Amino acid sequence: MKHFIYLIIGIVLTALFFVFACSDGFNIYEQMYFSQGFNDKMFNLNVYPVIAALTILVSWGGAATYYYAINSVKFDRWYHWLAVLGAVAVLAPVICYIYNDTVFSTHGVMYVGESIQFEMQTVLFAAALFVIASFSMRWWSSNCRHTPIPQ
Repeated sequence: MKHFIYLIIGIVLTALFFVFACSDGFNIYEQMYFSQGFNDKMFNLNVYPVIAALTILVSWGGAATYYYAINSVKFDRWYHWLAVLGAVAVLAPVICYIYNDTVFSTHGVMYVGESIQFEMQTVLFAAALFVIASFSMRWWSSNCRHTPIPQ
């Protein structure tokens, strides 16, 4: 029963991240990095919800891949988990940058420096969401459930 509670808590925290990433009153992305023209374009072009969804998908997908697709006794150490965390923390901002750059290019806007600075916070969000996803779904893994911290 407590494992389902961990899963529900993880889903609720992820949903809260998505809500705060999409809101116009308190936007977690704008609280971390703000540049007047850049953030106005991000909001007006509805980029924030897609960036948040991509970050969530990569983070939860990375955790699911580690715990259920890889799920190997040879790959169940904390440093293997840390390697997947590193991969997620690099992959999420790269995908988000590509999407962001594509949307801006389509609309004839160039904010290369601001986009790179903006994606640095995606590294933090992706890592935090990966940790949340790990502690939410690791309990049903047959080989990796003790990673990164034993029960």
